[in-house]
Amino acid sequence: MQELDISTPSCLVQQEDGVLLVTLNRPEAKNAFNPAMLLGLYRAWRRLEDDSDLRCAILTANGNTFCAGMDLKAGADGDHGASEEFMALMGEVPNLHWQALLRDNRPNKPLILAVEGYALAGGTEILQGTDIRIAADNAIFGVTEVARGLYPMGGSTVRLRRQIPYCLAAEMLLCGEHVSAQQALDWGLVNRLVPPGQALAVAREYAARICANAPLAVAAVTRSLREHQECMAEDEAMLASDSLAGPVFASADAKEGMRAFRDKRPAQFRGE
Repeated sequence: MQELDISTPSCLVQQEDGVLLVTLNRPEAKNAFNPAMLLGLYRAWRRLEDDSDLRCAILTANGNTFCAGMDLKAGADGDHGASEEFMALMGEVPNLHWQALLRDNRPNKPLILAVEGYALAGGTEILQGTDIRIAADNAIFGVTEVARGLYPMGGSTVRLRRQIPYCLAAEMLLCGEHVSAQQALDWGLVNRLVPPGQALAVAREYAARICANAPLAVAAVTRSLREHQECMAEDEAMLASDSLAGPVFASADAKEGMRAFRDKRPAQFRGE
């Protein structure tokens, strides 16, 4: 697997075939967000969006904690360790941190999450910006900001209630307590539980399944998932969805898919 030059010490970005692997890499600090990590995440998502060879991404972490959210120890002292490069880029992209955390400007390609251990505060907030979520069966989740006198600015007060039932979202947000992996599965917050140590391997399996499908079709479905939210009237959303479907049905990949079905062979998609 090739490590890309957009990596930072706190966020490793690697590429293998059509999959971008993004790894949080501050295990000594429970993978709490710092400027170097945010910079790596921002670069990764923009690369995913812009590189036509990339089909999807996996977000995971090194160590036994996925992410403990913002680095509260540094935040309490006002020392975030921001580099000159980070501050200069923030001047050009004021919402860089929100793009990094998948609150704003999510890439129009599938995002797969592989969680081991604790995913608290920002760790559960970034989860809500992903599409398919694999968790170890001993993982722990929680939007815990209220317990620290803080507000979950990663989007949970808006996004969480759209992804799980309202009353469960309210419980998570207002109580600020931990949620077990089994609860997260039962509530629909994650797709699948696996034995500890297996989340990344299973995430790779999902990535391979996505990469086997037609790129134009996957991109159109992902765009519809991103843009056609519950707040849209159904007839409006259907018309918008139809506008995405037309180019897919007119593509060479669509013809190849139907021929492959007829011939009982694997399709050879070209993204055309």
